[in-house]
Amino acid sequence: MSFPIHRMRRLRKTETLRRMTRETRLSRDDLVLPLFVVEGSGVREPVSSMPGVHRFSVDQVVEETKRVFDRGVPAVILFGIPDAKDAVGSGADAADGIVQRAVSAVKGALPELCVMTDVCLCEYTDHGHCGIVEGEEVRNDASVARLAETALSHARAGADVVAPSDMMDGRVAAIRRILDEHAFEDVPILSYAAKFASAFYGPFRDAAESTPQFGDRRAYQMDPPNRREALREMRLDLEEGADALMVKPALPYLDILADARREFDVPLAAYHVSGEYSMIHAAAERGWIDGERAMHEALIAIKRAGADWILSYAAADLAPSL
Repeated sequence: MSFPIHRMRRLRKTETLRRMTRETRLSRDDLVLPLFVVEGSGVREPVSSMPGVHRFSVDQVVEETKRVFDRGVPAVILFGIPDAKDAVGSGADAADGIVQRAVSAVKGALPELCVMTDVCLCEYTDHGHCGIVEGEEVRNDASVARLAETALSHARAGADVVAPSDMMDGRVAAIRRILDEHAFEDVPILSYAAKFASAFYGPFRDAAESTPQFGDRRAYQMDPPNRREALREMRLDLEEGADALMVKPALPYLDILADARREFDVPLAAYHVSGEYSMIHAAAERGWIDGERAMHEALIAIKRAGADWILSYAAADLAPSL
């Protein structure tokens, strides 16, 4: 019998011992903060379904990035919400588009901040889908061409990393090709490689005004029950030229993240999505849980499962304590 010779509680007795024996450590350098950018000036608009999250005009997003950088957040990912939308998402690759202007302004003010951009059409299309629609079908190859042009426009604006989130087949190869052809061969691609058709995206769609006007996204985002398919998606994106891979959402798919960590020796990201974030806040507001501890525990779980980068709306709140 190992007891009482072996007592597992001995190394849990004090906070110092717990810190010294901690197996997983969350660092500020793990964090990426998503930010929403809108047209206008002086705009700092709360998102009702995401406590503590705002939509910013370009001038205000510059001030916000300064604030969060001072708190220790090393990277942000920008999502743009234009005033005008159309069937082909014309604003997505416009040289003077909302994200392009935001990237240029942020990099001009904070060159040392890592600025990532979400490459998708859903915020820019009037139908809310992530690609070009014919009838009620999202056309893959036509969408890929638009996504590649969008990624190129982000690189031209100064983005450090482009992150396609659309889940069209072949988009990583197309983006890699167009970036290389235009002398942006050093711009890395963070692929949303295993993005599931999840129920946890609701508050984001509120913030980004990107709810589909018909149907849903299950014909191109992954089916939640599928585990092996996720690894195949990741492997294909690596073969096409992805530099890093993402699992989205994070907490309901920690098994996928752990599988990917065992399988691939590349940087892995996980997106702690809006629904996950807002549920913690909702429970905390009702006094059911300690919100700060729960948020920290959630991100530790994502790190423990294998993530190198964690995209989280709580990044700026948690960074000073790390």
